[in-house]
Amino acid sequence: MLTETLRDPLAHLNAGFDQIEIKSAPLLGVTRFQRPRRTLTDRVRSALQLITGGAGTVLSHEEKAWASITFTGTRHEVVLEFCGPEAVAAGEELIEKLPDHEFTLPGQLVADATITKADHRFGAMERLEVTAVLLLLEEG
Repeated sequence: MLTETLRDPLAHLNAGFDQIEIKSAPLLGVTRFQRPRRTLTDRVRSALQLITGGAGTVLSHEEKAWASITFTGTRHEVVLEFCGPEAVAAGEELIEKLPDHEFTLPGQLVADATITKADHRFGAMERLEVTAVLLLLEEG
């Protein structure tokens, strides 16, 4: 035999897990904070919440891709609910400000922003439900 060793060639199979080097596993005791990547949907919701001061609750958000000969983009339909007098006031402010609001969404141009539906209910618990539609075009 050309080489002779006294080591067991299968020793790694019987070794404890603390002796096995695993390069893909995180180091114990070391935590690394990774912020999840924000999607365009997240950015649209944040932009609408910024207008209302965070007073509204997103009930639904539908995103549909669209394209024409010269443009590509997405259409976002967001339904927001405002409960209570202060929140309803913020919702009414959204209705007033949305069409003229300057959005800052990276890589996107807001071509149109409208309110398509508003359901205002009065009573002991005042409530306002607003449906906003935003048409976004991809820049570049």
